[in-house]
Amino acid sequence: MSILIYTESEEGKLKKSAFELASYAKDLAKQTGNTVTAIAINTEDTSSLGNYGVDKVLKVKDEKLNSFNARTYADVIQQAAKQEGAKIVIIGSTTNDKYLAPLLAVQLEAGYASNAVALPESTEPFRIKRTAFSNKAFNTTEINTDIKLIGLAKNSFGLKENQSNAVEEDFLPSLNDTDFSIKPESVDKTTGKITIADAEIVVSGGRGLKGPENWGMIEELASVLGAATACSKPVSDMGWRPHDEHVGQTGKPVASNLYIAVGISGAIQHLAGINASKVKVVINNDPEAPFFKAADYGVVGDAFEVVPALIEKLKAFKAQNS
Repeated sequence: MSILIYTESEEGKLKKSAFELASYAKDLAKQTGNTVTAIAINTEDTSSLGNYGVDKVLKVKDEKLNSFNARTYADVIQQAAKQEGAKIVIIGSTTNDKYLAPLLAVQLEAGYASNAVALPESTEPFRIKRTAFSNKAFNTTEINTDIKLIGLAKNSFGLKENQSNAVEEDFLPSLNDTDFSIKPESVDKTTGKITIADAEIVVSGGRGLKGPENWGMIEELASVLGAATACSKPVSDMGWRPHDEHVGQTGKPVASNLYIAVGISGAIQHLAGINASKVKVVINNDPEAPFFKAADYGVVGDAFEVVPALIEKLKAFKAQNS
């Protein structure tokens, strides 16, 4: 039997999350005595999956699948799972994955554990650790269905190289017209910058920046760090920044390795959306700002003095170590 993973891609290129899923699945395969099969939909090059332990890649090529459709993708993955006899199916925790998960769980008649952060504590019974309450706590979930569906939380496991010779096969799922009853009318994509979803580092600004004209230092700090830029809800509501940069409980969730908050007080809704980030750094001139209670590192000071000084120090460090 095989563990099946769905490897998400964008414009034909695998996302980093695909390699994290492969790393996780390989360790789980060792634990359960299975192999790892990946399904890739309209992905140009899947050879790198073998570097992370994938034994077989099922390649789906169909122009009708160029735009993500949760219902159709769930049908395709379900057919792959059936062909491979997969008892464990693993997906990620992207926005698309969260639309996909309930439909796939129904088709597989599988118990679904979302936001998994570790390998199963045991496989008989199948128990797995998950985050709960907006990443403020953990719980252990037991799945007792024959097929298990796992949603791996972003940046929870990391990448682990594990060389294998992945065999590639064409996979031709049976697609019905009803699978395409919902069609996207338009797709807006962010181009030319690192997206929040894929970023290892995020630099975020709030009302403490006093206006959109001061956003240049946020973008410069992000550029030096190779980071994505983000903002708090009030900033996007006031039109200082586009809504696709709004992070928080009502915006985009962030699970970066480093999250830098500049001039953000730390409302509970914002904290709920970034709690999964590993290291949180706060720069704020108010020592009573709630964000400091959640921060790993805090700087009490004027952002207009601290951030430019930080940029200069980082530039000097990079110059010395380049």
